[in-house]
Amino acid sequence: MSQLKQISHLDNIPSTPGKFKMDKSPYIHRLRWHSSHAKLTFWFFLFLGLMLLLFLRSPPSSPSDPTRRSLRTSTWGGPAWEKRVRSSARVRARHGLSVLVTGAAGFVGTHVSAALKRRGDGVLGLDNFNDYYDPALKRARQALLDRTGVFVVDGDINDSALLRKLFDVVAFTHVMHLAAQAGVRYAMQNPGSYVHSNIAGLVSVLEACKSANPQPAIVWASSSSVYGLNSKVPFSERDRTDQPASLYAATKKAGEEIAHTYNHIYGLSITGLRFFTVYGPWGRPDMAYFFFTKDILKGKSIPIFEGPDHGTVARDFTYIDDIVKGCLASLDTAGKSTGSGGKKKGPAQLRVFNLGNTSPVPVTQLVSILERLLKVKANRMMMKMPRNGDVQFTHANISLAQRELKYKPTTDLQTGLKKFVRWYLSYNSGSQKKSSW
Repeated sequence: MSQLKQISHLDNIPSTPGKFKMDKSPYIHRLRWHSSHAKLTFWFFLFLGLMLLLFLRSPPSSPSDPTRRSLRTSTWGGPAWEKRVRSSARVRARHGLSVLVTGAAGFVGTHVSAALKRRGDGVLGLDNFNDYYDPALKRARQALLDRTGVFVVDGDINDSALLRKLFDVVAFTHVMHLAAQAGVRYAMQNPGSYVHSNIAGLVSVLEACKSANPQPAIVWASSSSVYGLNSKVPFSERDRTDQPASLYAATKKAGEEIAHTYNHIYGLSITGLRFFTVYGPWGRPDMAYFFFTKDILKGKSIPIFEGPDHGTVARDFTYIDDIVKGCLASLDTAGKSTGSGGKKKGPAQLRVFNLGNTSPVPVTQLVSILERLLKVKANRMMMKMPRNGDVQFTHANISLAQRELKYKPTTDLQTGLKKFVRWYLSYNSGSQKKSSW
């Protein structure tokens, strides 16, 4: 008992040197060291055990974090699954294409997949149905495609085993790579998702394509965001793209450089498409025209950004049907890849095109059109443009696409928004969730 009192007393001794005389007995020091060491060991193993228990009992990662969702996909494989894959990818038209569409349940992916299927091409979709926005909308698009004969595989582009299996089952002639983490502002909340999808995911798809035999031709979605802080308008494919204003733009710029590398080393035929503010039925809820419509109908105020000195913010709004025409023309004019078994045998086609409408419209005018169509006055809230990656204007020079793809947009914003509003009202009333376009 006296020893314990003595040890307890040592805890109260000040630590400043020279204030006390150390006990010369080595026994007390050994006892104190062994006691503290035993306590540390006990607490370390207790902590380790708790962490192990939590790890073993924890549920799978939430799909809200796309960077951790990748390989936690639905079950795939088996004779019945392979039969559906082959049936969906079977070419019906003479000289038709067999196309793997990634991001098929996305906005552009759904429209492109349906258009390909309607003209007799074989189409297989792939989508991971993440929750960047309401997955219910993606599932409704999937149901729509299913009724047209397009099977959308629930899987992730970073799942290399799944990609290998798809190429084993089907000899795709083309890949339409549209899967990506979209949105400029979300990058400030979840930057990892952009690297995961737009860089690692692109590499995963290109790896599968370069190893396939025969290699498919690839058309993929870049973005007008690569023009970044350029002040020269309209934006031309020859303009500099080394000043991205957002992480999203930087990942798309990185994707263009990666595409160049795979074209140069492996002979993959690759076409990049720089989309300019795509809108229309079945669109993305994170886009301004979509949530403006929602908030106007609910009587909520809508933020309208202004540039420096009350400068106009304008976008080159491009209707979805015009984008689809450009996508299909890119697939139809894509040259064959020249590699075999991952080895290049000759130079291959490498292209990039702007797909826009060439008629930038101020966002204030967009709101005015929506007010007329909805017959509701918007509660406008003018705000300075935040430093979140948005740019003040976009404007496409499409002369190259006109010459090479015969691309010619035909839908003005008034007409396109009228079609969108009609769809939006119908979809949200529940009458279109099981109907066609």
